Amino acid sequence: MQTRITEQYRQWPGSEQAEDIIRHCVHCGFCNATCPTYQLTGNELDGPRGRIYQIKQILEGQAVTPSAYLHLDRCLECRNCETTCPSGVAYGSLLPFGKRLVATQQGKVSRLFKWLLTQFLAYPRRLGPFLRLGQWLKPIMPAVIRQKIPSRLRVPSPTLAVQARKMLLLDGCVQNLMTPATNVQLRNVFNRLGISLDSATGCCAGLHQHLGQEAAALQQMKNNIDHWLGLLDQGYERLVSSASGCGVTIRHYPEYLAHDADYLDKAKRLAAHTDDVSEVLSREDLSVLNKDRGSQTVAFHPPCTLQHGLKLNGVVEQILTAAGYQLQTIRNAHLCCGSAGPYSVLHPRISLQLVQNKWQDIGAVDLLVTANVGCELHLSAANSSVEVKHWISCL
Repeated sequence: MQTRITEQYRQWPGSEQAEDIIRHCVHCGFCNATCPTYQLTGNELDGPRGRIYQIKQILEGQAVTPSAYLHLDRCLECRNCETTCPSGVAYGSLLPFGKRLVATQQGKVSRLFKWLLTQFLAYPRRLGPFLRLGQWLKPIMPAVIRQKIPSRLRVPSPTLAVQARKMLLLDGCVQNLMTPATNVQLRNVFNRLGISLDSATGCCAGLHQHLGQEAAALQQMKNNIDHWLGLLDQGYERLVSSASGCGVTIRHYPEYLAHDADYLDKAKRLAAHTDDVSEVLSREDLSVLNKDRGSQTVAFHPPCTLQHGLKLNGVVEQILTAAGYQLQTIRNAHLCCGSAGPYSVLHPRISLQLVQNKWQDIGAVDLLVTANVGCELHLSAANSSVEVKHWISCL
């Protein structure tokens, strides 16, 4: 695709990379076949090809409009189009730049709402008291709100011992509060494999990035790099993430900090030492974990961040199959469930339709497991009759 970027936008950091990405697009439209929002709305502007064209038009001098902001903001950032694209268009790297172009068309109310979301969701000490209050008042709340609040669950006790090997576990900001059993179960599994997991605290900055708060996101990334690299230098093998959404954000730190000479090399080093939990376990001998798996019908929902972001499609399925589970196949497993970070709050109508479609594709199961806390909460809220957990609970 040819481009004629104006001199005004050539001065923007990242414009050269954006132009290169746009030029790789041949306008074939294969991406629309797997784009969740295009499949629902049928609007060309709600598909990757249409969004790329809108970004191109703005860079070439067309006025920025509220319509352009709406269509770019509706993107789930699932990167399904990247998996489909025969030309290798790095759409996921272009979209944040496009959102910067249209940021002036975001209303004040929307900007304030997104800021409030980050001020609570990214900080567990702030979110915790409100979550506990919500759990206490849950029985009298409207159904639409009640479904979003996880019940208070009994958290299993960790069975820990000092091991010869040690890794860092990213605690996460939402996960430790919303699904606290996950990291405890993960520590128990790693302990049986002879690996100690110590906490690495801090938000990965994915939420800020999703909501277009670029300056705050970059500062959080730099803080994390300084803190986590300091810990890795103390003899830890890897930084492990049990939420694929956090993992894919950290892996892309070098991309976000590409123009920061002080942090680019450090970002590359951290990204190279960060693994999703499935990557670590795929390299370990899991025979000590094998046991009778019972007769439950189990299905695995692969989050977009796992299969399209981290490119780890099939890894968890192989681990669970090797552990003795017969997994039920999910139709259209490549499609997003509609969680997508804060998307279910910002675009509830589209998000609800996507999760309803997902449950139809899943079919009848006793247990659904996944690899990202956002998907776990979103899928669970939409179907109270099926238990939804992180897949590590199966081990």
